[in-house]
Amino acid sequence: MTPAPAPAAWLNAVATATPSHDIHDAFIGWARRRLPDREAKLFDRMVERAGIGHRWSVLPIGVDGGSPVAPGGFYADAMPGTAARMTIYADAAPTLAIAAIEGLGDRVALDGITHLVVASCTGFVAPGIDQIIAARIGLSPRVERLLVGFMGCYAAVAALRSARHIVRSQPEARVLVVTVELSTLHLQPATTLEPLLAMLQFGDGAAAALVTADEGGFAIETPFAATLPDSAALIRWDITDAGFAMHLSGEVPGRIAQALTDPDFAAAATGGRALSQVDGWAVHAGGRSILDAVERSLSLSPQALAASRGVLAAHGNMSSATLMFVLAAMLDGTPVANGIALAFGPGLAAEGFGFRSAA
Repeated sequence: MTPAPAPAAWLNAVATATPSHDIHDAFIGWARRRLPDREAKLFDRMVERAGIGHRWSVLPIGVDGGSPVAPGGFYADAMPGTAARMTIYADAAPTLAIAAIEGLGDRVALDGITHLVVASCTGFVAPGIDQIIAARIGLSPRVERLLVGFMGCYAAVAALRSARHIVRSQPEARVLVVTVELSTLHLQPATTLEPLLAMLQFGDGAAAALVTADEGGFAIETPFAATLPDSAALIRWDITDAGFAMHLSGEVPGRIAQALTDPDFAAAATGGRALSQVDGWAVHAGGRSILDAVERSLSLSPQALAASRGVLAAHGNMSSATLMFVLAAMLDGTPVANGIALAFGPGLAAEGFGFRSAA
């Protein structure tokens, strides 16, 4: 007897949350003062081209609306140690994640959750934030948990891929997927252009999604992955005594563009789909130059990455949460018959999956 095919796994709904403290302009002023005049002018030009209007932080607003780098702010005097940053993460990450979960509860019933998958790379705590979240929202102690840690910007793919595998093997499963990143906890005292431009991209955000076998939303189709050779040094997190130091090479967009012009890599990075038939692109908004590289290399229309560019403008790059914000925007938009979700991260790797709207 031929076994029955595995059921489809559906991304039924996504909700997002950001803090209320916009730190983008304060960072720009702080960063340009750390550069010599010639580099500061180049920094200003890159700020204008970045396509980012706001980035949000869990760090508190100081006296008289002061930013984290203003007198009395978290970064005002000296760079805090990793312990101080992780103390904030242990409280603020679950709190922001729960705000997203509460928003999800306004969209879809969250009773009977059987599995919790949490992705985060901007902090560590034990018991893990998966356990903290589960306890705070009252999940049963029997709920199975998975914590996807330190994978970076494509961790949302790993989290949704795991949820898909769970649902296809256990059709009755109801999987709560959460991504939460507090990138602004990791400001570094850089005085050169490249690291300051990297930090210009990042903000805080969380997203929550429900994945089940119940038709509705987006069907999560076959996942795929590809890694560029000799590229491991291009995107890197280094854990230091003063937080996590992000290294994001200026070579990344060019390497992505070059790789996507290789038919073999492009086929691997898009799951072998015929690009002419793709009517929905959910691309991780890692930065304007990365989105431009994808658009040019795959010969996409100027509107193809509109959802990604909108998320970048409103929130910046929130690491693993960013792709979920893009998917949330697309769920509220035009139905998609043949979509591709794609994210880039440490490795340098591309990971993604196909998706389509319910009939």
